[in-house]
Amino acid sequence: MTANAPHNSLKLGIFGVGLEAYWSQFLGLEARLRGYLEEVAERVARPGVEVVNLGLVDTPDKAFTAGHDLRRADVDLILLYVTTYALSSTVLPVVRRAKVPVIILNLSPGTAIDYAKLNHMGDRTKMTGEWLAFCSACPVPEIANVFERTGIPFFQVSGM
Repeated sequence: MTANAPHNSLKLGIFGVGLEAYWSQFLGLEARLRGYLEEVAERVARPGVEVVNLGLVDTPDKAFTAGHDLRRADVDLILLYVTTYALSSTVLPVVRRAKVPVIILNLSPGTAIDYAKLNHMGDRTKMTGEWLAFCSACPVPEIANVFERTGIPFFQVSGM
């Protein structure tokens, strides 16, 4: 908190996770996930809340940088938006460096995958990309497990 900030202000760090190897394989997936992240960042922004949005973290190197960025920004809380499958190595360095409470957002972009549409795509790569856009729940157990094993307190919110 800065000296000029009101006492009831909150500095909120937010980032999404993914896997860089996916972006060239599944066209449009990265942009779609960035859109999901922007929507969540906009929804949590309000008077008294400063949002520090780091975008998608999709490699361990970016995770270390993001952790330093959040620490420098002096955030009070991190929202970790699990947008698709990601490795714990793209999450742990961010959270360890920031050293603030974490809320894992396990949010689905819709009520369900449109399987009728998915099954008529006729292209396994496109089908997989569509599935990955709804895969936020997949890495949550791995992320929760690594937080538990390393003593990082966290909360999890699931929903749409």
